[in-house]
Amino acid sequence: MNKDLLEKILNDVSKTSIAVIGDFCMDAYWMMDAATYEFSLETGKPTQRVREQRYTLGGASNVANNLISLEPESVFAIGAIGDDMFGREIKRQLSGLKVNVDGLIQFKQWVTPVFGKPYTGDEEERRVDFGMFNAVTPEIVRELLFKLNEILDRVQAVIINQQLDNSIYSGKLIKEINAIIGKHRDKYFVVDSRQNNGSFRGCYIKLNQSEALCLAGCDDSCPETAGAGKLTECAEKIRVKTGAKAVVITRGQKGMLVYRDNEAEEIHGINLMDKVDTVGAGDTVVSALAAFLAAGAGIVNAAKTANFAAAVTVRKLFQCGTASREEIVNTGRDPDYIYNSELAGDMRRAVYLPETEIEIINQDVETRYITHVIFDHDGTISTLRQGWEKIMEDVMVRIILGDKYGSERAGLYEKVLARVKEFIDKSTGIQTIVQMKHMVKIVKEFGSVPDKEILDEAGYKGIYNEALMKMVNKRINKLRAGQLSAGDFTIKGAYDFIKELYGRGIKLYLASGTDEADVKNEAGILGYDKFFEGGIYGAAGNADKCSKKIIIDRILEENNLSGRQLACFGDGPVELRETHKRGGITAGIASDELKRFGLNTEKRTRLIHAGADIVVPDYSQAGALLKFLFGKNGGVR
Repeated sequence: MNKDLLEKILNDVSKTSIAVIGDFCMDAYWMMDAATYEFSLETGKPTQRVREQRYTLGGASNVANNLISLEPESVFAIGAIGDDMFGREIKRQLSGLKVNVDGLIQFKQWVTPVFGKPYTGDEEERRVDFGMFNAVTPEIVRELLFKLNEILDRVQAVIINQQLDNSIYSGKLIKEINAIIGKHRDKYFVVDSRQNNGSFRGCYIKLNQSEALCLAGCDDSCPETAGAGKLTECAEKIRVKTGAKAVVITRGQKGMLVYRDNEAEEIHGINLMDKVDTVGAGDTVVSALAAFLAAGAGIVNAAKTANFAAAVTVRKLFQCGTASREEIVNTGRDPDYIYNSELAGDMRRAVYLPETEIEIINQDVETRYITHVIFDHDGTISTLRQGWEKIMEDVMVRIILGDKYGSERAGLYEKVLARVKEFIDKSTGIQTIVQMKHMVKIVKEFGSVPDKEILDEAGYKGIYNEALMKMVNKRINKLRAGQLSAGDFTIKGAYDFIKELYGRGIKLYLASGTDEADVKNEAGILGYDKFFEGGIYGAAGNADKCSKKIIIDRILEENNLSGRQLACFGDGPVELRETHKRGGITAGIASDELKRFGLNTEKRTRLIHAGADIVVPDYSQAGALLKFLFGKNGGVR
């Protein structure tokens, strides 16, 4: 989706009015202080003290909150709340957001649903729920229908939200809402219901893949692995069952699947380096779908834009976050998509060039036009820095835990280690200084280091580089002493492959996230710097001037190249993803760096997700690879 279309869709939301009927709830966060307590005089038991409390909108309340962040002309809330402090707080917060709460009725027999979440440190304890024993009465149904009918002429879309088992939705209310849908076919009715998705007729249905499999009657014990084919089959069954105008299935990191007019379209997930919290993401998606449909976007573009909105809110921790127009535009301007999730996770689906280990990911890739090639360095050609991930992992864990390292409470070390491993996997290929910018955020995230002791990105980069270069310099010294050769520190066949490209007249570039002086030095030591006449690029202290994205754009612009004239070889997602965005040819080098040959399956997954057109374990089958890339005669000589 281009930026102009994205901005038009968002701007057109300002002309819309949308209603939300559903379960209006609240999330209560209680930050407990386990270190201090007293004994109750009445019970003799130790008290539990709340150091901080926060009350945020949940369920249909959060859907309305998400709608408001998109800046429509008006939002109407229709639902039942209790005549209690939580009901009054929901009404107060929504009114403060300029939501029309005339349809939010306080019933004395209704207890406002609240999810109480006590936290000890960053650990959520056993939840405390309110309002789980409500019963719908004829009076409640009558009042809600009256309020819905009252505003129908003023809205373009209605969101039907069902969050709770003991919801407002009785059989009578569902029947009457279906009758209303039948009479108002010019309106967009969007359903997000945990138990009643199959009960509403002629709507747009949003559901997750577990709900889709269940509603379609598909037996799948592991719904997260269900492929697009299976979900398309489910979506068709749901359409037949409900008469749905479209079915939108959310798939977590795999994105979404949109089914309409007997066709399915996959919407890619978005790679996020920040920690994520998916609580409330469904509310973001359903509110965005309704708003963008009401704005005339059509279901596919509405879903694509909703995907950007969800990528914003999942990065907002300890809250059911919302996404503003500006945040959605910033995310949608240059998203890092996750490609080919099913293939990436299943080696059995691999398709190879005959009699080779060259895996063809994109069967339609246009080769034979390549005149310029970019190589990443570490792990793609050189293995001098093999093991850098382990060094960064150890450095980061020690920094994050600070004085608690070695004496941390049970479970904290494992959480920090898992967070660090995930981050390193996602950030491979970007400049070290940029990695360290994120490092500062992670240190603050865990809160084990006092604010005054937290360094900036340059400080953390210095600590990491010092540890890394101890290992690299030992290897370089062995090379210089003749104890090892350059071949001991390069991926199998890399030197000869680069030399062959150079001999064919292909202009070669070397681009690395490592400091530029170190890249040039190491390429010289290993003996292939002379082949990179296009230049050797690395980090130079300014992340905004030396990123791989900028280098790729510069090569394309200065040489007046079309995308298919540029190829990129890399073992990290960054260089492949940026080349893929610009229509270039992407070759993933998924080598076992310790052996310097053979397939690393984790790298394969990472590179396919980043948009690799082909994946090779090393350069040992250079002849077949050259023929595939350049044709029988090969090259531009």
